[in-house]
Amino acid sequence: MNLQHPRNDKGAGTLVIQVANALRSALSSGDYAVGDKLPSEARIAETHGVSRTVVREAIASLRSDGLVEPRRGAGVFVLEPTEPATLPFQNVDHARLSSIIALLELRSAVEVEAAGLAAVRRSPAQEEAIFEFHRAVGQCIAEGKPTSTADFALHTAIADATNNPRFSEFLRVIGQNAIPRAALSSTDPGSSKSYLEQLHLEHANIVTAISDGDAEAAREAMRVHLQGSQRRYRALLQTT
Repeated sequence: MNLQHPRNDKGAGTLVIQVANALRSALSSGDYAVGDKLPSEARIAETHGVSRTVVREAIASLRSDGLVEPRRGAGVFVLEPTEPATLPFQNVDHARLSSIIALLELRSAVEVEAAGLAAVRRSPAQEEAIFEFHRAVGQCIAEGKPTSTADFALHTAIADATNNPRFSEFLRVIGQNAIPRAALSSTDPGSSKSYLEQLHLEHANIVTAISDGDAEAAREAMRVHLQGSQRRYRALLQTT
């Protein structure tokens, strides 16, 4: 029952996917049977040399795939795998720009309010996690690496900071479909470094407003961020 993984000092977003993959591998290889309890967050964090925040996001990824179930006060338990096709939002067609725009509109309806709530409800630990994942996005951009995992982790950390579990549950059900450029080719304008740096600046405005406890500024910054993405994809729709 070996969950050891080579130590990696890259961004938190990269570490989330690495820990999640290691846990998935342990489940698929039979290290844990249905009904078994996973090791504690602290033990997994120590095994992989990562923070407990990274472990929580990795476990949340497994939960969104229907592989595990956290039970309050008891731990995280292995579930019988479910058919992905039965889960909502799994049939988002990234080949259709209209499908991407529809999902961005839905995200705006939820995440604008989430940003405002996070500004007034966040705990110090949740605020730290938001900053951690924002830095992870910047590190990915600087190193020329894909940003979608760290980007999704940042948006999920903001949803967590509402302290209303339905917000983060919504994002985790959508999964990385929430970050449309994850499925786009490298020739798309959204993959350029200048565009990613613009997104990072928009993220910075959201994070700063949340840290300042300014709910209206946080809502507006999130609205600008998501509506800007909608405008870009609508522009692409007109040229394809």
